[in-house]
Amino acid sequence: MASSYSSSLSFPNFTLWLWLFLTGMASAQLTNNFYAQTCPNFSSVIQTAVNSAVKSEARMGASLLRLHFHDCFVNASLHFITSFFVSLDGCDASVLLDDTASFTGEKTAGPNSNSLRGFGVIDTIKSQLETSCKSVVSCADILAVAAKDAVVALGGPSWNVAVGRRDSTTASLSAANSNLPSPTSSLSGLITAFSNKGFNAKEMVALSGSHTIGQARCTTFRTRLYNENVNSSLATSLKANCPSSGSDNILSPLDATSPTSFDNAYFKNLQIQKGLLHSDQQLFSGGSTDAQVNTYSSNSATFSTDFANAMVKMSNLSPLTGSNGQIRTNCRKTN
Repeated sequence: MASSYSSSLSFPNFTLWLWLFLTGMASAQLTNNFYAQTCPNFSSVIQTAVNSAVKSEARMGASLLRLHFHDCFVNASLHFITSFFVSLDGCDASVLLDDTASFTGEKTAGPNSNSLRGFGVIDTIKSQLETSCKSVVSCADILAVAAKDAVVALGGPSWNVAVGRRDSTTASLSAANSNLPSPTSSLSGLITAFSNKGFNAKEMVALSGSHTIGQARCTTFRTRLYNENVNSSLATSLKANCPSSGSDNILSPLDATSPTSFDNAYFKNLQIQKGLLHSDQQLFSGGSTDAQVNTYSSNSATFSTDFANAMVKMSNLSPLTGSNGQIRTNCRKTN
């Protein structure tokens, strides 16, 4: 990428361009009243649609939360010269872009393929907003607000979602493959992956608590199930639907205790070896995060507060603002 730019831009012009790009990104901030004049009903439209979707299928709450996470956590940096870089992706709805004949998006990345869902709900919300306030509300803001509403719909905490994000015109398959933590991640791998995005270990544990809702495919936890120390009663029930081979897409709840309630049962499960994924159980495996798991297990209010604060921080990862990006009229494709 550096070579393609060096052939067309002299260093002084490039430096000026880069400065204008970066200062343009920094000049506009997310605010609470961004749509107060242009689309005052945007939040009620999103909330109504999310509540309806979650009422029809409780699992959709986890799916919408995960969509936002998989959008924000993917951040591709283009290194133009050794001392500068530009961040292309973050909370910018890049995850929603469909592949085309000339473009490959993030939907087919390993962590997303045959796994991410909820796109239809986002389409519905976008369509409704385009009717009432055309080309105003970004897909990135829809994802951020929908994630919060989904958690609330399942009994979890609320948090303030500042808005004003704009939508990316590109995506990064390679970044999606490399940035998102794997279900086989070690504790050190998890800490590093989240640290790379600016999160400390405490925030990583809090965000992992999102696995108190949702489900995972057999293929993501089979190795743990047949090769690691899993609570015997849980192992017995899981093996009935997830054999040592085959049935890769059979689903099991990440939190076997209360899979459709956003609570702190996930952490209690970890204390008795009931973490479904290897990466889940790593949070309580004799390592540095055991104490934080114990705290959240015994104090649901502390978990709720820390989770909400971490979500605010995550939703602010590298958003496009000001004149950068665009407001897509269709979340699946650029204008």
